[in-house]
Amino acid sequence: MSNKLVVTDAMLKELKKAIEENKKKPGPLMPTLHKAQEIFGCIPLEIQKIISEELDISVGTINGVVTFYSRFSTEPKGKHIIGVCLGTACYVRGSQEVLDAVSKELEIKVGETTKDGNFTLEATRCLGACGLAPVFTIGEEVYGNSTKNIAIEAIQKIKAEN
Repeated sequence: MSNKLVVTDAMLKELKKAIEENKKKPGPLMPTLHKAQEIFGCIPLEIQKIISEELDISVGTINGVVTFYSRFSTEPKGKHIIGVCLGTACYVRGSQEVLDAVSKELEIKVGETTKDGNFTLEATRCLGACGLAPVFTIGEEVYGNSTKNIAIEAIQKIKAEN
């Protein structure tokens, strides 16, 4: 389930302003991609083509960078990105059960976004909090020593706030 990307004139203007600023510096591609990700929530081919034209860098090169780095996405993501760690320590301590519960609660699979655009579910590798395993994140917030109930409660709290 992917959500349709909405691109406004204001967003395009902001991107072009960032490109102009970054053109003056060495290595303009990465800061431009970071800004595009921030503005649009993803960097689909249509946005990559604009960046390509403005920076005179091939779409193939840009797409290679976008698809290589996990920080970038070509599909719109939800307002709240949930990452469940499946690194060894977390997996051994039950993170798959947490992932399965979140998937069931949101009625989406890993890599998908809810129809309302509120949540995206990701399976991640080590989050660097092995002592707190199993761990999941919602945005920048880290939930350690988690269980499926803790994950579901966190999601329901966010749903209630919306």
